[in-house]
This record gives sequence, C-alpha cells and structure tokens, in this order.
Amino acid sequence: MRAELLEQIYTIVAQIPEGRVTTYGRVAKMTEGASARMVGSAMRHLPDGHGLPWHRVIGASRKVADHGGASRQRDKLQAEGVVFDAAGRVGIERLWP
Repeated sequence: MRAELLEQIYTIVAQIPEGRVTTYGRVAKMTEGASARMVGSAMRHLPDGHGLPWHRVIGASRKVADHGGASRQRDKLQAEGVVFDAAGRVGIERLWP
C-alpha cells in the first residue's frame, strides 16, 4: 500500500472521537483510493507504540470484526461508553462522522 494512503488512513482514524465508532468502509471513502479491506489491513499492521484508536473502527454491520483482538476491542469500546445491543451491534447514533 502506498505510504500516502496509509498516512490518510491513520490521520482519519486519529480523529475518531472517544465513545464513537466508524466503519472500515467509511474510512476508505474519506481517502483517495483505499478500500475497506485496505483499511482493515492498515489496522492489522499498525506499528508498535502507534497510539491510534484502532478499536474505534468496526465492520459495516456495526459489529466488532472477528479477529484475534476482538475481545480487547470490545472491552476498549465499552470502557468508552459504547453499548452493544443483543446482536452485538453498536447503535447507529455512535457512528462517526
């Protein structure tokens, strides 16, 4: 992936407010050419010590994607006040932007 595209993705993710979430697809639409999969890949390959709120990026179904850090992601979101419904979805009112 081009460095410029990664920089765009990271800049967008850094702006997601605490207690809010966005989707891989929404981040992709804010870039100049990334796909939702590319955003997911960028989140999976964040450098150590990055400090980005990666946990605020979720799937289009408004659920935490099934991955190795899913439990940690869910815990971090809940600590920020994000509530999940019975089906594991985040309320639409929490979507950013």
